[in-house]
Amino acid sequence: MSATAERLIGVAEARRRVLAEPVALPCEEVGLDAALGRVLCEDVASEGPLPPFDASAMDGFVARAGPAGELEVVGESRAGRPAEGVLEAGGAMRISTGAMVPNGGEAVVPVERAEVARGPAGGSAERVRLPARATGDHIRRAGEDLGAGELLLRVGHRMGPPEVAALAAAGRAAVACGGVPRVAVLSTGDELVAPGRPLAPGQVRDSNAPALAALAARAGARVGLRAHVRDDPAQTVAALREALDGADVVCIAGGVSVGEHDHVKRALAELGVARRFWGVALKPGKPTWFGVRGSTLVFGLPGNPVSAIVTFGLFVGPALARLAGARDALPAPTYATLAEPVERHRSREQAVRCRVEQGPDGALARPTGPQGSHRITSLLNADALLLVGAGDGELAAGARVELEPLL
Repeated sequence: MSATAERLIGVAEARRRVLAEPVALPCEEVGLDAALGRVLCEDVASEGPLPPFDASAMDGFVARAGPAGELEVVGESRAGRPAEGVLEAGGAMRISTGAMVPNGGEAVVPVERAEVARGPAGGSAERVRLPARATGDHIRRAGEDLGAGELLLRVGHRMGPPEVAALAAAGRAAVACGGVPRVAVLSTGDELVAPGRPLAPGQVRDSNAPALAALAARAGARVGLRAHVRDDPAQTVAALREALDGADVVCIAGGVSVGEHDHVKRALAELGVARRFWGVALKPGKPTWFGVRGSTLVFGLPGNPVSAIVTFGLFVGPALARLAGARDALPAPTYATLAEPVERHRSREQAVRCRVEQGPDGALARPTGPQGSHRITSLLNADALLLVGAGDGELAAGARVELEPLL
């Protein structure tokens, strides 16, 4: 079927077909120092209460609850070096933040509210005057944050720095996580030159390979093969064969349209990659191609830099999340008010790059200027993507819109 006769599918249908294919990679045990960005393969419960004991929330003095009065200082409880014995009525102990409350201790008084004095003449005992205090003042109770055996994180949750901290506090040194997808990135075109090299007439610098590799790394994948492929059928087949043999996901930028020198689709067919779709009713991103060979996912992305980055976010990113074990592969939407009108495209959805600003009545989504697929600057300062449905006229300023993260 020719490209003009190929039926374009919508973004939602394209995503459905993409996410119907990936099977989560095998789980593996991962130490906390290597868990950042990984997806949990297990529910995680606390091994004990958190905090593990009644602890002081302040530097100060611990005593029995009671009225204001002067007490004898009988010891100290320090963080990591708890006091021994029982704190009796009439006595107080110095205590530091995070230190264990001694047996008999009922309330903590911050140091700035205490008056310290020596004992009577000739005596050596230290004494402290404390204000009235109630049971539980400035004490963090054992299990207040998390009880022993209480569920902390669920399977499918992606690990960030707070999750690493919580697991460490709960006593876990390692955790079962999904695998790390292996990604191959190929950029095609005789006109491409690596950054840092001078340009000859008709050449442009290759921004797709660095951008797609960076996007894959940010998504938690491991980029292996990264290559530039010239517009040559034999070289295209050779490069794709190598990529297919060593990756879970192959991303090819360019070469998937209908030009005389677009060799990617023929090479993929020769290598046994089964097409799932070619062509999305999307601007930018119309010539996006997706197929599979065995468990390997293959994405043919448009060659224009903005198109490649946008389609990676819409289609490749969710596939990588599913491979890594995420339950919610699609990003959670956010909502804002459109700051200025956007002209609709009659037959295709538009992926409009937006900057989210805080207005007097909430979040505002403001397009980042001209939206041409060659305008890589439209991505700068953009932090969200607005999918504008096809139709006549415009989406008016003031409309309530749904956004998703751009990158």
